Amino acid sequence: MPLTRRSLLVAASATLAAPAIARGAGKPVLIGEINSYTAAPAFTLPYRNGWQLAVEQINAAGGVLGRPIEVISRDDAGKPANAIRLAGELLNEQNVDLLAGGYLSNIGLAISDFAKQKGKLYIAGEPLTDALVWKDGHRLCFRLRPSTYMQVAMLVAEAAKLPAKRWVTMAPNYEYGTSAVKWFKQLLMQARPDVRFVAEQWPALGKIDAGATVAALAEAKPDGIFNATFGGDLTNFVRQGNTRGLFEGRSIVSLLTGEPEYLDPLGEEAPEGWIVTGYPVESDTSPADAAFIATYKKKFNELPRMGSVVGYALIYAIVAGIARAGSTETDIMAEKGFPGAEFQTPFGPAVWRAIDHQSTLGTFVGRIALKNGRGTMVDWHYVDGAKVMPSDEEVRRMRPA
Repeated sequence: MPLTRRSLLVAASATLAAPAIARGAGKPVLIGEINSYTAAPAFTLPYRNGWQLAVEQINAAGGVLGRPIEVISRDDAGKPANAIRLAGELLNEQNVDLLAGGYLSNIGLAISDFAKQKGKLYIAGEPLTDALVWKDGHRLCFRLRPSTYMQVAMLVAEAAKLPAKRWVTMAPNYEYGTSAVKWFKQLLMQARPDVRFVAEQWPALGKIDAGATVAALAEAKPDGIFNATFGGDLTNFVRQGNTRGLFEGRSIVSLLTGEPEYLDPLGEEAPEGWIVTGYPVESDTSPADAAFIATYKKKFNELPRMGSVVGYALIYAIVAGIARAGSTETDIMAEKGFPGAEFQTPFGPAVWRAIDHQSTLGTFVGRIALKNGRGTMVDWHYVDGAKVMPSDEEVRRMRPA
């Protein structure tokens, strides 16, 4: 059966009414969680709030398989070598039942490879790299967030409607960025054979020379710009682009920029009119998200961010796989539990696809507007992740047998 918040709340009520045989009194289900808390706090601290809230709710409702959930969390400081060392510690010393988490794509790939070698499940939360579920995919790795391919496909659906024909690209020079640019070029040219890509910029992550980058892009005289930078790189790029007039009269399509983690720091400099993926937390009133927002705000005295959604949904997605398996044995979870399991998220129900272990969680696409001196998403719509995935035939070609 699908694990839903409703079923958990019903279970919680029944348990509270029962005699004092302890709720979730069995041996805890141990989740070894690794993330870049000190390297990327804007995303990962709300993410931690999200998974802590989910753990609290699930344990109050009786846990899973009659056992409480316990998360043992570690900080990799944004370094793959740290992540591997910590994963070994979690498996060998803490005896966790599975590994979870990850922020940067290269770290997600490193943990996934380690989990494969050690024969343990890894549930990736944030890493967006397509390689996690395709080129380097394996039976022990599952990924929650909509991938680079999926989010780019959402943006291409909008970019193809624009008059722009001469495009430039801007992305950080590591796996996430190269994948984003590859798919944007390929999918847009399929939709619009008349477009051309005339320049590209590849700043090192966290080390962008924004002035030089903006000058190089402007020199190519583009009609459209595809951007995949985020965090501090995005802030510097926007500031220099605004100052030098790069965005005036041009179509801009930007990955992740509508997420509060990256949009809020731009303040009144937020570039109006950009087409973005993100999270319109201040205006989404869908029942599932409204309930999540209210609960989160009551507990943490602030609005959730995209990281909050990822952390929260990650725990529910893991519990759904364990409940369906009826076990925390790795092979049973990997073969009978997670593939096909349905779970609830603040954005609505999602499923772990059996063919590639990608979840069908989607995200929002809209435009940036300025309201009260800060950026917000307007004219947005939610895109179900299941609608922007390649066909099963294409997945089989990209994923090892």
